[in-house]
Amino acid sequence: MARSSNKLVVPGAQQALNQMKMEIANEFGVQLGPDTPSRLNGSVGGEITKRLVAQAQSQLSQTNIQSR
Repeated sequence: MARSSNKLVVPGAQQALNQMKMEIANEFGVQLGPDTPSRLNGSVGGEITKRLVAQAQSQLSQTNIQSR
């Protein structure tokens, strides 16, 4: 697998991201790998993005509620 040049902001987050990727791939019935069409691999990446944004929005809204 190719190595990413992206640097993680939170050390140790790679394991959690990999676990999320595998869980989503299983939910979608996608077998990740080099022979998988990019459309299927991309659907997993898109879902990861949606879920991470939702988590961040939830955390931000909780922070805003607590700071009032």
